[in-house]
Amino acid sequence: MLVLTRKLGQDIFLDDEIRIVIKEIKGKQVRIGIEAPAFVSVYRGEIYRQIQEENRRAAAGDLEDARGVAEFLNRQNPKPE
Repeated sequence: MLVLTRKLGQDIFLDDEIRIVIKEIKGKQVRIGIEAPAFVSVYRGEIYRQIQEENRRAAAGDLEDARGVAEFLNRQNPKPE
C-alpha cells in the first residue's frame, strides 16, 4: 500500500485519467474530490464490500438454481441404461 501525505488543495493522480484532490480537513475527517472518467466506478469502501457480498450471494443462489434445474431435467429425461 502506498501511503501519501497531502495538504489542503493538493492532489494525487492515478494514471492519466483519475485525480484525487484534498478538498477540506475538519478534525478527523478529510473531504476528497475524485475526478474520473464515467467508465470508472467509484465507491465508498463499505458500499463496495456490500456490493461484493451481494454478488457472492447471488452467484451462490444461481449455482443452486442451476443444480435444481439439472436435477429436474434429469428426472424428466432419465438416461437410458
